[in-house]
Amino acid sequence: MTRNKAVSITALLGASVLALTACSAGSGATPGAQSSSEAGSEAPAASGDTLVMKAAFNQPETHPQYIVLDELGDKLFEATDGAYDIEVFPNETLGAQRETIELLQAGTLEMAYVAGPLLENFNPDFVVFNLPFTFESQDHQRQVTNDPEIVGDLYSSLEDQSIKVLGAFHGGVRSVYNTEKPINTPEDLAGMKIRVIESDTNIEMLSLMGGTGTPMGQGEVYTAMQSGLLEGGENNELIYYNLKQHEVAPYYSYTRHLMFPDYLIINPTIWESMSAEHQEIFNELLAEAIEREAELWKEQVGEAKAAAEAEGAQFNEVDAEAFAEAIAPLTESKITNDVTRTILEQVREAAE
Repeated sequence: MTRNKAVSITALLGASVLALTACSAGSGATPGAQSSSEAGSEAPAASGDTLVMKAAFNQPETHPQYIVLDELGDKLFEATDGAYDIEVFPNETLGAQRETIELLQAGTLEMAYVAGPLLENFNPDFVVFNLPFTFESQDHQRQVTNDPEIVGDLYSSLEDQSIKVLGAFHGGVRSVYNTEKPINTPEDLAGMKIRVIESDTNIEMLSLMGGTGTPMGQGEVYTAMQSGLLEGGENNELIYYNLKQHEVAPYYSYTRHLMFPDYLIINPTIWESMSAEHQEIFNELLAEAIEREAELWKEQVGEAKAAAEAEGAQFNEVDAEAFAEAIAPLTESKITNDVTRTILEQVREAAE
């Protein structure tokens, strides 16, 4: 950003430690148990007359989600006459995604991007958007995960845990990659420890795919594969190339098993402190950012694949039917109540 922002990372991390210490010193409550009236009840001090909202992000500055949120901050600053701004902290500067959710709940951090499966830890019904082969396309995903008629109640269900979901972004189509060989069938993953996001659903998914799902923060994956602690990971081409994981895991196999959204979340107290006019401005700018991010994804995926290939990575197609058949029981086992069944029906109807 071009504007001067008086936010110190050192000061933020110091406050984070104090906030998390205070949380852990209570009566044993788990993260997320406090209400929005109890956690983060006071809006943070503004920089001058501007409230600078810190946003945690676990990818580099070249990532489409970073680009559009940074741009949104510029536009928000202008549209609110300097009342609000956003500063994005990339590369897990403020911690892994699970940690940043806790900071947001504590009121130390205003905003964060988080992967869809992490919200299952606060409401299991979020699993409906984190299952294999749920969405037909990127456009289908973007439409249904930002449709208030479909997601309104689900997204608002986290507000009493100090999490407000602002919107859903495309997070890529995930495939597996590893250090040893091309993968063609689930049997090829036998004995391989594959990094997954920290959710029980993803661990179970990888098991059905033939491997062993190993939860881990994204910032640790490169060295874990390099040292042999992991044999591989599962993610989209942008993460694979931008985080240089292709250097240690040159075999990328197109399982295309998963396309879940990434959510932009905010502490509800911050949102409630905005005027109705500023909330409306924010929502309009966010809708534009979600559309722009989709276009950037399409542009960057091809570039990332070509660059990774030029540096020695190998991409291959797989037996898609074999993987689909192996993973199918996961959806049946996870869609177990009227809420998730109704949402899944709406998602499928929207694809027709």
